Amino acid sequence: MVQNKVKVLIIDDSALMRKFLTDTLNQSSGIEVLGTAIDAAIAAKKINTLKPDVITLDIEMPGMDGLTFLQKLMIANPIPAIMVSSLTEKGSKAAIRALEIGAFDVIAKPQFDVAQSSAEFSRELIEKVIAAGHSKGRIKKKPAPSIMVEQKFSADVILSKSDFVNKNKPTEKVIAIGASTGGTEVVDQILANLPNGCPGIVITQHMPEKFTEAFANRVNGKSRLLVKEAKNGDRLLTDMALIAPGGKHMLLKSDRNGYWIEINEGPPVNRHRPSVDVLFRSVSKFAGDSAVGIICTGMGNDGAAGLLEMKQAGAFTVAQNEESCVVFGMPKEAIKLGAADMITDIEGIVNYIKKMYR
Repeated sequence: MVQNKVKVLIIDDSALMRKFLTDTLNQSSGIEVLGTAIDAAIAAKKINTLKPDVITLDIEMPGMDGLTFLQKLMIANPIPAIMVSSLTEKGSKAAIRALEIGAFDVIAKPQFDVAQSSAEFSRELIEKVIAAGHSKGRIKKKPAPSIMVEQKFSADVILSKSDFVNKNKPTEKVIAIGASTGGTEVVDQILANLPNGCPGIVITQHMPEKFTEAFANRVNGKSRLLVKEAKNGDRLLTDMALIAPGGKHMLLKSDRNGYWIEINEGPPVNRHRPSVDVLFRSVSKFAGDSAVGIICTGMGNDGAAGLLEMKQAGAFTVAQNEESCVVFGMPKEAIKLGAADMITDIEGIVNYIKKMYR
């Protein structure tokens, strides 16, 4: 059966960005750009007349800003929105706020003087728009259609899969979580509901560079745990959650004193940096059966193979169920591989973690 085209309205005050976004989305045969708007007032009228499936929305706009417009839209006429944000501290904080309000996903504006940046932006934007268009609000009931993309590296490029004996494997429990689209809300809910005494948690959430620090700081204010963006050499302790920095891989390592973090600037894995597969492979090697692996909502298959490796190393593995996912892509692929010991919703994930140390 042929999928209907995803109809998009582009909202941005920059004529250059409107043209760039239009040209980018027109590259996909599965997308139809209905039109553009330069501000919230014009956008509201065009949404009523054109009835788009998805909007792209600039955060910084004259008059009513993108966050205010999104908040009003989510109340009156919810439409999946992809927020396009600048790579600044202000832009990053606003992007995290947009996800809390109800944005489907965020994407960082490209650096037009860097060819690779524009190419990566175009690929990601098309993926996110198609996934948003085939979702129902925040909850997606079926996987997004696949998109032909260039082959990227596997986790082997960062950490070899070859067997070795880890003589320094700690006995302390460690929890590894991987997520993408919709994952910020899931991670927020998990960390906000865990009491003290929780084993150390390492998290890879697909996010652009500079966004993860703002995300970690926001979640830290709601959690009993210490939540922070990971730095190279950080020790992972009880009641601590470390989030992989955007644009870099995070690996869990161990020595006689316990677990610690290595930050790696190697190439993208499964087209992502940070990659869930990289984190999960490192956890399988350096924590083994002392670990719990959890794969959550997201597009694609990053983390599926890594979760299987964790299971094979003796870890207990969990996949988020379809009903509670925004995009049932990554968990679905892990389930298909037989990588999940348990399939459950967010409440089930929280309850399982609590049982680990009670």
